[in-house]
Amino acid sequence: MIKTFRIIALLEGISLLVLLLIAMPLKYIWDAPQMVSTVGMAHGVLFLMYVVFAIMVYSELKWVMKTLAIVMLASIIPFGTFYVEKKYLTV
Repeated sequence: MIKTFRIIALLEGISLLVLLLIAMPLKYIWDAPQMVSTVGMAHGVLFLMYVVFAIMVYSELKWVMKTLAIVMLASIIPFGTFYVEKKYLTV
């Protein structure tokens, strides 16, 4: 389960960066909103999977509530999921 969560964390982080750094500028600067809907949907699904797996890993690794809060907060900060993957999920 931890390996799957690491992959989801990586993909969620990449999708957030693509959304913020590529799709949003395309929409607002060059008036091309198509990528936002595609990347946004993928990011939304990955975000939900990240939250569900974070809760499952929380119980499996017996994290304290503070660790779970940090992991959850990291999901909305650019590069946050990469930090979580490196700090809390590397064995």
